[in-house]
Amino acid sequence: MENLKASVAQRVILESVAILGVESVKMERSLGRVLAEDIKANRNLPPFDVSAMDGFAVRSADVANPPATLEFIEEIQAGSMPTKTVQAGQCSRIMTGAPMPQGADAVIRVEDTNAVSANSVQFVVAVKPGNYIRPHGEHMHTGDVVLRAGTEITPGVIGVLATVKAAQFSVYRSPRVAILSTGNELEGMNEPVDLNKIPDSNTYAVMAQVQALGIEPVLLGIARDDPAELEQYLKRGLEYDMLLVSGGSSAGEYDFVRPCIEKLGVKMIFWRVQTRPGHPLTFGKTDKTVVFGLPGYPVSSMVTFEEFVLPALRHMMGNQRLHRRTITARLAHPVKTQPGRTEFIRVLLTHTDTGYIVNTTGTQSSGVLLSMARADGLMVVPADCKGLAEGDQVTVQLLDGSTFQENVCYKE
Repeated sequence: MENLKASVAQRVILESVAILGVESVKMERSLGRVLAEDIKANRNLPPFDVSAMDGFAVRSADVANPPATLEFIEEIQAGSMPTKTVQAGQCSRIMTGAPMPQGADAVIRVEDTNAVSANSVQFVVAVKPGNYIRPHGEHMHTGDVVLRAGTEITPGVIGVLATVKAAQFSVYRSPRVAILSTGNELEGMNEPVDLNKIPDSNTYAVMAQVQALGIEPVLLGIARDDPAELEQYLKRGLEYDMLLVSGGSSAGEYDFVRPCIEKLGVKMIFWRVQTRPGHPLTFGKTDKTVVFGLPGYPVSSMVTFEEFVLPALRHMMGNQRLHRRTITARLAHPVKTQPGRTEFIRVLLTHTDTGYIVNTTGTQSSGVLLSMARADGLMVVPADCKGLAEGDQVTVQLLDGSTFQENVCYKE
């Protein structure tokens, strides 16, 4: 298949990749992974009715007509149990998280009281039963499924895992990813500066994009434009779950990637997509390895990673939300576009009282990596768009943060 629409290419990719196997990890090493099993509560929480505030445990009937003065009978701290029952005309001082004493049905904050004497307190508000009380089992009950398989492990999820004392559990395996750059024109990081060459930024920009997903990729280096040398690098890369090859996938005389990977048994599924930047993207697979041929231009490489590689990796990791979150914004100035391809324009976002305002980062040349470094997001321009005017509402796909969404934003 050649020259697919962006949304079609995404669908084809996701239909071609599978969730990887399962492994057991310790909670401390699980951030960013995806649960492969349900997690159940091991207790009722709270284990009894507890106070939600520092204050006084009272009988609501005793403070129905404030001000009301009650006898202070004991102090209950979190971690200790009450020893006395609150009778008519009495109250107990209670701390946040401490168990409610028998007889009391409400809590009144310290701020709503006045000290009268060493053993009496005046209450200046009336309350209903249950005021500032966290009821028994409000958070969870023994045996409840508190986290479902497929849940991405965030700091909040870690807190729940710790609450139920899940020290080790099953998660989906992270993909093993290899990154290879190609081209005689490239200058490696450890090579001396040669003004006739181009620094290999693609390896490291894509590396960081992979690392942002919690995956530590393997950097294979730079393969020169020689089929025999390239073949040796590709053989190494095909030992991994995913191989990302930057450059060499176009139709030029020295673009050897596609014939070399086909020679090594990679089934090419598509080449070229209707996007700008990123048109030369290729995709194929073997029985064990997913292969992406990323464009050689730095911006094109990063954008195609965001749109096509990132969702595939998240799917392989067991995630259900695969795509970057999108927001709507108003365009601050006109933007010229070329119909025919879905366009991803690097933009800056400014938040105002009426919503987000969007400006482009300047030149949209695929070779100007600063346009990605400065961008808050990618403005998604439909393929049939003939230009945008100041004030037009646009869709922006965010580049930062860890919030993802289920559906792709394209309207083609």
